[in-house]
Amino acid sequence: MTDKIIALVDGSIYAHSVCEHAAWVAGQTGWAVELLHVLGRREGADKTDLSGSIALGARSALLAELAELDAQRARLVAHRGRAILEDARAILDRAGVNEITTRLRHGDIVETVAQQEQGARMVLIGKRGEAADFAKGHLGSNLERIVRASTRPVFVAARAFKPIARVLLAYDGGASAMRAVDHVARTAIYRGLEVCVVTVGTETDASRKGLEDARAMLRGAGIEAETRVIAGQPETALGTLVEQDGFDMVVMGAYGHSRIRSMIIGSTTTEMIRSCKVPIVLTR
Repeated sequence: MTDKIIALVDGSIYAHSVCEHAAWVAGQTGWAVELLHVLGRREGADKTDLSGSIALGARSALLAELAELDAQRARLVAHRGRAILEDARAILDRAGVNEITTRLRHGDIVETVAQQEQGARMVLIGKRGEAADFAKGHLGSNLERIVRASTRPVFVAARAFKPIARVLLAYDGGASAMRAVDHVARTAIYRGLEVCVVTVGTETDASRKGLEDARAMLRGAGIEAETRVIAGQPETALGTLVEQDGFDMVVMGAYGHSRIRSMIIGSTTTEMIRSCKVPIVLTR
């Protein structure tokens, strides 16, 4: 594994924020940043068949012209992708990041990230991409696919960057929550930040013990964490706490329920990403 973060950039309004958050992570950790822009398999291709009803004599010439138009579109899309990467590199340069690489790839974004992340410590992506429906508050479809498929922590950038000092670590005692605690304990990102470990529900001996175990793990890594138990439903109570207490980032386990259960009833993870205005780091 290489000490680098993969930052996915596109033409959305989140791209600038992705770069600023990547620069912050690099500053905290000393990791390199790899900027990745993925062109979908069909980008640049005209999906309309204009040749089917044309007389045979004219068809060959028109097919050749259409092929050239498709090639031109493909070149323009690739040129735009390189321009996006150049702009992203300039943001990181200005932020003082020393090690920056850029990659332009064709293919399915999830498959591409799966290939590239094997040599990385973290994947960073914006909450919504170019095709997201902002009016309806939808998440980017690629974001959910990447979070579900990734084997690395996924850092979901908020719409705008602001300095990060206070971190809410959501903890429910499950396996993914334990991995979130382990991630915070082992990763240089969180050094020097205030960390609060929060459980949602009724305070019991078991919940108190779980929080103490989490705090002990963090203390062993040199992080003195506060702990809290708050009432309510996780998807609403955590978001409210973030707003009221001014947390700058959330760390949590991703998609604790099965895939089928999540599709039927939704998930705390999806709701937190949708509603929170701060970046979220998701661990599997």
